[in-house]
Amino acid sequence: MLQRVAALQAGNPAEYTTVIGPLIDEGAAKRVEAWIQEAVKGGAKVRVGGKRQGSVVEATVLTDVTPQMKVSCQEVFGPVVTVSPYGKFEDALAGINDSPYGLQAGVFTRDIKKAFQSFRDLDVGTVLINEIPTFRADHMPYGGVKDSGLGREGLRYAIEEMTDIKLLVLNLS
Repeated sequence: MLQRVAALQAGNPAEYTTVIGPLIDEGAAKRVEAWIQEAVKGGAKVRVGGKRQGSVVEATVLTDVTPQMKVSCQEVFGPVVTVSPYGKFEDALAGINDSPYGLQAGVFTRDIKKAFQSFRDLDVGTVLINEIPTFRADHMPYGGVKDSGLGREGLRYAIEEMTDIKLLVLNLS
């Protein structure tokens, strides 16, 4: 995983080889950088990345994080992943649910029972099996639960949002 993350190109999104583009502005990138540094001060280890240049943050892998670190318990909205060991699969699911957020969860498994258990037990808007949690397609409902938003996005939901329903009742008797 570390080799693959290290190989991800960050920079100008107009370049074909760029996988990670800039954040919305330099302030957002500085916030992500500060969260990474705060985690490191608390004992986390940067395994890959962790550097910022302007509004671009390198793909970053952190280990030895605690559940209380912002990179673990808040929505980073930057190219940061934390890797935390667990004893039982149920403990990992409980850790995901122990959050005020619930947008999407990516679960990597070859066990179909664990895939369905994840779908049943996780309190998130979407469970993606063997896919990263930022995946989305325009035709699928997209949205979270808890503090990760209200409602859903997607074609159907956009059409409903932009439609004014009007009713005519006509009694011609």
